[in-house]
This record gives sequence, C-alpha cells and structure tokens, in this order.
Amino acid sequence: MFVETQRTVLRNFAEKDLQDVWEYSSQKGMEMAGLLPHCSVAESEKALKKDLQNPNKYAIVCRSSDKVIGYLLVKEDSEEHRADTKEFGCVLNSAYRQQGIMTEVILAVLQKLFEQEISYVWACCFQENLASKRMIEKCGFSFRQEGTYFAKPLRKEYKSFEYVWTKENWLRKNM
Repeated sequence: MFVETQRTVLRNFAEKDLQDVWEYSSQKGMEMAGLLPHCSVAESEKALKKDLQNPNKYAIVCRSSDKVIGYLLVKEDSEEHRADTKEFGCVLNSAYRQQGIMTEVILAVLQKLFEQEISYVWACCFQENLASKRMIEKCGFSFRQEGTYFAKPLRKEYKSFEYVWTKENWLRKNM
C-alpha cells in the first residue's frame, strides 16, 4: 500500500532507513507501544531487517525532509482471524508528535482500506497512554471495550482500551 498525505508518504522500509529507525526506536517512551527502546544501532539494524520482510509495516516518511519518522503497522485480525478486519499499531518519532501527523496518516490509510474489502479496523492503546487514546479518538474510532494486552518485550500485561472504525460508519460520515 502506497499512501500519500499532505505531509507524509507511506512506503515499505528500505535499508537506507537505518539511522532514522535508530533515532525513533531509541527514544524514551517506546514502552507505551509495548516495546523496549533500542540500545544500539545494531539492534535497530536487526529490527529493520525484519521490517524489510514485512509488507504490512509502512515507514512514515516526512515529505519535506525525506526522513522516516515512524511507522504504521496494518496487521491481520489477531483475535477472530477475519479477512475483513485489520488492526493498527504505530510509533512516531517524539519530535513529530502532537502535530496531527499520525492522525493525517491514519485517516488516509482508513480511506484506502475501506475502498477495499475491509469492514472493520481496530486500534488499541494501553490505558495509561493518554496521548494515543486522544489520537485514536481524534481519528474517529469508537470505543468498544476494555481489554488486556501482554507486551512480550516488556514481559508485562497492560489494561487496554479497544476502539473500532466500521466501513458502514466511515461511509456514512464521509459521503
């Protein structure tokens, strides 16, 4: 999926992205996405090699600088394994947060997904991650339920908020 917004381009990762991946992956706060911050460039290189093999993990590239500033992961349905359902995961470099960039990206990707055979898109966040909660709600997701998520890298279970956008609601609001 290739998506362009006013300020970004979403594309698959490339080997040239290593320094940018290291920059955002080593920042404090990665724990709010269920991840440990990277402690070395070698660790980011190992992660990037996995990203190069994942066609569903998209680099968010800032148009003005051609810098990778984060990613959006569009995952398969992890609970019911429905073909018409996707889940989002995302990380953004802290220098680019609170500027509406992730909202812009998510809305553009939702549009693309709902033009296809996708009927449901889920987004979840840890209950203490208030910034992600606000961003998910700003994107128009509807709160569905509370849940739990075990973050393997952190070896810890978190309480989560689970939100959904339905194709039906998307079409109704965007017609």
